Amino acid sequence: MLQIDDLTVRYRTPGGVLEALSSISISAEKGRTLALVGESGSGKSTVALAAMGLLPQEAEIASGKIVFDGRDIGAMSFEERRQLRGSRLGLVFQDPFSVLNPSLPIGEQVGEGLVHHRGFSKAQAFERAVELLNEVGIVNPQAVAKAYPHELSGGMRQRALIAGALAPEPDLLILDEPTTALDVTIEAQILDLLEQLRTSRGLTMLFISHNLGVVRRIADEVAVLYAGQIVEHGSTTEVLHHPVHPYSKGLLAAIPRIGLKQHRLAAIPGRLPDLRKPPSGCRFITRCPFATPSSDAPQTLRQVGERKVRCANAEPLRDTPWPRPEQVAEPIDLSARNQKPIVSVTDLTKTFRLGGGWRFDGWRPRKVETLLTPVNAISLDIRQGEVLGLVGESGSGKTTLGRTILRLIDPDAGTIRIGSETISDKPQRELEAMRRTAQIVFQNPDSSLNPRKTIGELLARPIERFGLVPKAEIPARVRALLDLVRLPAHYADRYAHQMSGGEKQRVGIARALATEPKFIVCDEPVSALDVSVQAAIVNLLADLRDRLGVAYLFISHDISVVAHLADRIAVMNRGELVEIGDADTVMNNPQHPYTIKLLSAVPRVDAAMQART
Repeated sequence: MLQIDDLTVRYRTPGGVLEALSSISISAEKGRTLALVGESGSGKSTVALAAMGLLPQEAEIASGKIVFDGRDIGAMSFEERRQLRGSRLGLVFQDPFSVLNPSLPIGEQVGEGLVHHRGFSKAQAFERAVELLNEVGIVNPQAVAKAYPHELSGGMRQRALIAGALAPEPDLLILDEPTTALDVTIEAQILDLLEQLRTSRGLTMLFISHNLGVVRRIADEVAVLYAGQIVEHGSTTEVLHHPVHPYSKGLLAAIPRIGLKQHRLAAIPGRLPDLRKPPSGCRFITRCPFATPSSDAPQTLRQVGERKVRCANAEPLRDTPWPRPEQVAEPIDLSARNQKPIVSVTDLTKTFRLGGGWRFDGWRPRKVETLLTPVNAISLDIRQGEVLGLVGESGSGKTTLGRTILRLIDPDAGTIRIGSETISDKPQRELEAMRRTAQIVFQNPDSSLNPRKTIGELLARPIERFGLVPKAEIPARVRALLDLVRLPAHYADRYAHQMSGGEKQRVGIARALATEPKFIVCDEPVSALDVSVQAAIVNLLADLRDRLGVAYLFISHDISVVAHLADRIAVMNRGELVEIGDADTVMNNPQHPYTIKLLSAVPRVDAAMQART
């Protein structure tokens, strides 16, 4: 169905020519799913854009060809490629909110391609859109078709995107990180939907993801990309159960396993090479614990058993596991966990009043308000050096609870104590001391780091604000903070845009640590990160807890990460705590039906193969 042969793609950048893909050859057979996995920057999305004929102007195909059902896409005219995308190729993006037009109803957007490419009238396209929304599992599709994107949940928006991609009845569906921003239950529903559609329509799918648990569930074959090259390609069972290439081994070792709780995750050191000047030999050599002199030579993709591997040492490494990490921090005495809590919340409640329009009583208009209570009479304690994991679906109230505890949102009722201070009823101007004791790490460092300030300036600001050291000693304190989160001292002179996602998240953690807090709210700090970067951040948080005795409220929809890091787990649903207890007990013997539902939806790399395989 889709054949990519010896494809090399280069981008023109201000710093030189960047080779994003180097001699890539893959094929997606009819009715099967091929997954592309690898870190950000490995070239996955460039493969998708090239296959769709959507490469940006600064990109060029230096060699190779892309053949779809016997036709060379590169030899087509712009209009021919446009017609192909409108009829036989479908693309589903990662973030539906950034793709869907906020000013158009969902039905109009789902049926738009039918008007442009199939000659449907608007009425016919709308009718077909309703049918498609019903096919992708949306309840009351007639009403949803008339709704706008902001009126739908994340899962419904993603279903609407899939419906739009299915409208022209494509033969090939390309999905670029379609479940990354979804919680586990919605993710499971989307994966079930894709499986049903593949079976009922005979779809071929190219599935791009950094979530190996998701890939394990949906793909027939896996191609592992690193720095623009395929380093391993084979069946899902072989590659994810018995990886051969060191990079594949590292990716799988970095995943937290439910039921296998160890002190540290196996993070891959270093970062991707600069593809403006790629290494002449193995591109993974500087990060590989198994590198030998033969790694300096150019590596070719060769057959090893039933798979292909780009490594000169593939045969000797077949049964060699990725090295296990050692504990690097000497744990502090956490007997204080049994003493007075650092954070104590009692009957905390927060209600938002949402505009609901106007209603007429006779001839008199009356404003109608809708009440939303994302935090409803919640009580919990967190002690020194303890990690309380907070899980639940999107909209369950997790983020609102974390921000209300820190008084970033004012509560309507209840009591909040941080340390020995009751802060729930204090005005904002009297919370300065608390701001030093309690901090927050946000999900998206790009939105919380000022792009006009250097990293050194960002870290110096809280130190200066609270007068923690004399002004002359601030640069040394900044260097110490960078060292604490394992960033080089010269990063103080960099700006946020010059750093990777994982490095920016480390800066966010360093900034939170600048005031020497006793408590940190971590709001989805690793949800958008690659698995290897995620492992490094989780290890860092664990080390800081052990070294400094910092307590965390760790909010995440990734239950595997929470199970690895947390001492206790609290489960939230519709503004209420439905279960709380020791992490192992909650994971192994959940009591509440909602907790059982959440855990059953978690995609696991090491689970038994799904029934279809």
